[in-house]
Amino acid sequence: MTNQTNFSPLPDTGLLRFSGADAQTFLQGQLSCDVAALQPLGATHGSYNTPKGRMLASFVLWRVGADYFMQLPRELCEPIRKRLSMYILRSKVKAADVSEAFVLLGVTGAGAEAELCAAALPPASKPMALVEADNVLVLHLDANRFEVIAPADRSAEVQSRLAAQAAPASTSHWNLATIRAGVPVITTATQEEFVPQMANLDLIGGVSFTKGCYPGQEIVARMHYLGKLKQRMVLAHVDSTSPPAAGDKLYTPELADQASGMVVNAAPAPDGGFELLAVIQTSTFSTNELHLGSADGPKLKLLLLPYSLAAKELPKT
Repeated sequence: MTNQTNFSPLPDTGLLRFSGADAQTFLQGQLSCDVAALQPLGATHGSYNTPKGRMLASFVLWRVGADYFMQLPRELCEPIRKRLSMYILRSKVKAADVSEAFVLLGVTGAGAEAELCAAALPPASKPMALVEADNVLVLHLDANRFEVIAPADRSAEVQSRLAAQAAPASTSHWNLATIRAGVPVITTATQEEFVPQMANLDLIGGVSFTKGCYPGQEIVARMHYLGKLKQRMVLAHVDSTSPPAAGDKLYTPELADQASGMVVNAAPAPDGGFELLAVIQTSTFSTNELHLGSADGPKLKLLLLPYSLAAKELPKT
C-alpha cells in the first residue's frame, strides 16, 4: 500500500438496523460494548457472543438519532438478525437487514481526510465518529481508514465524487488496511472460536467491563480480572503460494501436529505474500517459529500492531 488515497467498494459488508423505543436497552443487554454510552453519530467496536463467551460476530456499531446500525460481514447479517430477534420478545425493537439499501465505500490513505473534504464528504475530526450531510454518512475509523455510507440510489453519484479525488481499488485493498489496523472481522469460518480478548477487542474499545450483563459476560470478565488469557491476536506476514484463509491453523515445530493458532483474516501484501491477523498462544510469542498449515509450512514473520498488547503478553526480543 502507498500513501495514495484509494476508495474501495465493500460488497461483502452488510448492515443491520435496530430501531424502536427499546433498541438501546435491548442491545445493551446483548452486546459486549457499552451501547448506552454511545452518543448520536458515535461509533464503537463490539462483539456478539455465545453464553460461553465465544464470538458469533464482531462489528462496528453506530448511532443515528435513536437508531443503531451494526456493520458486519454480509454473510452473517441474516443469521445474527434472526438470533437476536429471538430475544426481542415483547420489547419495542425492530431488527432489519438493510444491506441492500446502502452502498458502503472504504477510503484509505494518509491523504484520505483531505480528499474526502475535496469530494464534499468531510469526515468527523476524531476517530469512531460520523458526520451526516445530505443523507450521506462519513465514518472516521482511524487515521488512514474512513467509510462512506450512502443510499443505494446515490451510489453512482457518490463514487463519481470520490473518483475525482481518489483512485479506485479492490476490496482486498481495504481488507489489508483493516488487517494492518489490527481490527478482527469474524466470519463464518471463525464463529465461536475466540473470546473477544483473544482477538484484541478489549484493546480497540469493543468490550466494556463496567456495563451490565450480556451473553458471555461472566467468561469475558473472568479472563479480564483473573488474568487467564492464554491467546492473543498478532499481525504477521507470510510468503505463501496459496492464500491463507480465515480458519486456517498455525503450527510450531515444538507442538508438531497440535495447532498453536488460527488465522482470523488475510489479504495480499503489495510486495508479495500475504499479511494476516492470527490468534496464537502467548507461549509461542518467543519461539519465532510459527508456520502456516503444518509445522514445516511457510513461516510467519510477526509485525507490529498499531496498538500495544499488555506488557506480560508482548513477544520477547
